[in-house]
Amino acid sequence: MTAADLTDAVRDDQQTELSRLGSSKTLYADTRGEMEPDAVRAAAAAREAAARDTFESWADDSDGNAADLFAAAADDAAERLDGLDADPADREFTMHEVLDAFQDTIERLGGLLGWTLVDQKVKGQLTGFFTGQADPQTASTFRSAGNDVEVLREEVDDLLDETCEDEHDWDTAEAAAVEVVSAAYEDYFETLEDLGVNPKPVC
Repeated sequence: MTAADLTDAVRDDQQTELSRLGSSKTLYADTRGEMEPDAVRAAAAAREAAARDTFESWADDSDGNAADLFAAAADDAAERLDGLDADPADREFTMHEVLDAFQDTIERLGGLLGWTLVDQKVKGQLTGFFTGQADPQTASTFRSAGNDVEVLREEVDDLLDETCEDEHDWDTAEAAAVEVVSAAYEDYFETLEDLGVNPKPVC
């Protein structure tokens, strides 16, 4: 297996979950139904703060290339948080509870891959939201942030190719990535149900 195969496998396994996480209902869940620009920024800030904290923690107790990658991911999240100029909303993310529990480098790399797949969906919705608000500057900021996350995913792929030595390693990375995406979807689903919104698209 290669990292490209792994990414395809996670996308296939979590196709429905990622598709729904890429809908506008993600922002509705994140803001608890307050779809106003300030609330959306605060929710986005909460995601960046959680990412910064998780990846800083990983960098502090990792070595070598993995530590460098996690530190860079933390720095990127911190920079995006500063650029939002918004106080993070009071949010807890099951996805980050899962990520924080990973101790093994391969688990963390798989988890980071899963995080990038989720975060790209969120960034896409943030871009669309601010485009709809006639705020092209903020929309461009989130579009660029999504591109940065794509670059990070490619870097994760490269390090997975360097690190995984056998089928067990690839299975470990895949399981971690799927667990992270599943946790993000669980938050999305349960929050929308609590808000009285059908999480599933109406066909």
